[in-house]
Amino acid sequence: MSKQKSIFVCNECGQAFGKWQGQCSACGSWNSLQEQVPPSGRRKSGFTGTTSTIHTLGSIKADGTPRFSSGLQELDRVLGGGVVTGSVILIGGDPGVGKSTLLLQACGAMSHARRILYISGEESLQQIAMRARRLKIDDDQLLLLAETDVESICQAAAQGNPQVLVIDSIQTMQFADLQATPGSVSQVRESAAYLTRFAKQTGTVVFLIGHVTKSGDLAGPRILEHMIDVVCYIEGGRDSRYRMVRAVKNRFGAVNELGIFAMTDGGMKEIRNPSAIFLSNQQAALPGSAVMATWEGSRPLLVELQALVDQSYADPPRRVSMGFEYNRVLMLLAVLHKHGKISSYDKDVFVNVVGGIRIAETAADLALLLAISSSLKNALLPQDLVAFGEIGLAGELRPVPHGQERLREAVKHGFKKALIPVGNHADKKIEGLTITSVRHLGEALRAAFQKGTAGGS
Repeated sequence: MSKQKSIFVCNECGQAFGKWQGQCSACGSWNSLQEQVPPSGRRKSGFTGTTSTIHTLGSIKADGTPRFSSGLQELDRVLGGGVVTGSVILIGGDPGVGKSTLLLQACGAMSHARRILYISGEESLQQIAMRARRLKIDDDQLLLLAETDVESICQAAAQGNPQVLVIDSIQTMQFADLQATPGSVSQVRESAAYLTRFAKQTGTVVFLIGHVTKSGDLAGPRILEHMIDVVCYIEGGRDSRYRMVRAVKNRFGAVNELGIFAMTDGGMKEIRNPSAIFLSNQQAALPGSAVMATWEGSRPLLVELQALVDQSYADPPRRVSMGFEYNRVLMLLAVLHKHGKISSYDKDVFVNVVGGIRIAETAADLALLLAISSSLKNALLPQDLVAFGEIGLAGELRPVPHGQERLREAVKHGFKKALIPVGNHADKKIEGLTITSVRHLGEALRAAFQKGTAGGS
């Protein structure tokens, strides 16, 4: 009998090669090829619960996307307003961040009105029962199954006819006729493809729990994220009690939507007023602190930016950024020197976003430079001041989207002064808020530290 030849599959794009090579010629990634043994013989096709039929576009009803609530409002927000029937949703995150806890809570809430089947490939049913009792979930309607074979899972689901199927986790699923270990590229890819076909042909919602690697990427082939409908990541360090669920792909809603939870002894608790947790409760103002109004998904958030500028004894001086893009901090420091006449070439600069949130939008430019200038000058900014605006390389302030919604959020939390770009200034005044609109970085610095934004425009 001839020896079966191995193939090498790229972990990033799924391209197969006849021999190993250091770089994938398809996607350009390095050291991403893994050896696999192709299945012997022809494997039977995937789930075929319905007969394939050709339809005309006009005969398909598209009045609206059918949704139902997951039982958690913050999770519904991330998913675009609720769970879409027949969708495949991936929840990823670091070990211990709360993926299983979040989905078990959602299953407990949905099981009162829908049939739920929870598949465990990592834990025993007794362990899940212990967690459910700790979360005070005691519902006989929630179905559990300990299984790792994907074909057996789909057969059991076809008989039980659940409306929601939870797979914990996709890295433990496997095909019996694939000669590869669970968690390998081929097993993860084929298992996800099989479950996706099952979801689309039966209308079952499939939740997949996925682990991430040390670099923060989803473990398994990159093609996994392209096959499914929604990809969400749970962010939050072990030293923080807050967990942020962020959608990075959503075929049924906006991306970069953010849902915020607090990890407690009783599970994940929804944070309905997230702006309050990102603002410090200090009674007195401190140098190096500025508040900005950021926009996350479909709602504004008030976030405190902190900066520490100190004399440097290293060459070159240190630049550390937590929650803010590092290269943009370097660019803004150059703009501050060129157009704000404030130099930091011999200073260490440390930037931090309170609460562990990551800010990706450019609207934080103005507040960040105000915080840096406040720390460098050891000068206080008004405690009731909120600022936002993008800063260009010429020092000009550019408008940002949703300016009025950001200002209204600031008023709700007691802020009385706002420093914004001229392009965001509207004729309609906001009661209780004095707005100062500026065109250039130099004007913004003078308004913040000399006039205290007392004279509105």
